[in-house]
Amino acid sequence: MSANIIVVGCGRVGSQLANMLSENDSNVCVIDKNPDAFVNLGHAFNGSVIQGVGFDEETLERAGVEECDCVAAVTQFDNANLMVSEVASRLYHVPHVIARLYNPGHERAYEQLGLDYVCGTSLVAEEVFSKIASGHGSHVDTFGNYEVLRFSLDLRGNNRTTIRVNELERQHEVRIVAFERADGHSSSIPTGESVLSHGDFVLACVRKDIIPAFARWIQD
Repeated sequence: MSANIIVVGCGRVGSQLANMLSENDSNVCVIDKNPDAFVNLGHAFNGSVIQGVGFDEETLERAGVEECDCVAAVTQFDNANLMVSEVASRLYHVPHVIARLYNPGHERAYEQLGLDYVCGTSLVAEEVFSKIASGHGSHVDTFGNYEVLRFSLDLRGNNRTTIRVNELERQHEVRIVAFERADGHSSSIPTGESVLSHGDFVLACVRKDIIPAFARWIQD
């Protein structure tokens, strides 16, 4: 996995993630406003560091955001991570942006904004690394040649209002494992006749090689 990655935040999670990425042949630049934080990287880290605020445009440009494949915002503050994500994705159109999220009450808002995130305090670096390695924001886990994806269903972009589970599965040879209504009021393990609507949250098992074709059903 060779890519240009910016990691914003050099605490325990950020430094661990930066070293994991660097050891897997990625070009890594770490941003933190506190220069003392870079000591967390240790002597083996072979990437670069920049002191500055992670959502500042000048700082991001110095870090190479315009040629960046992924930005991981893993500071200790949800608001800072959100601002980094918004600037990187909407201003610089970075292909993959991941935010660390502390408050699980904000998960639905992040999903509706189309932001990729990792919530929780344990194994965060490993989860972010897994998402970066997969190359897309809907990744949950990998099983051999298959990936488990969680995403908000895009039907408007496909000129549909509803779609049956068996139709979606048949078109792409995927398995819909579970779904939750967009309003969050109900969830279910579907049958083939279950009807999905735009914005429903879907958990699906998809073969890796057909993810690019299946991506048209995933809201950006």
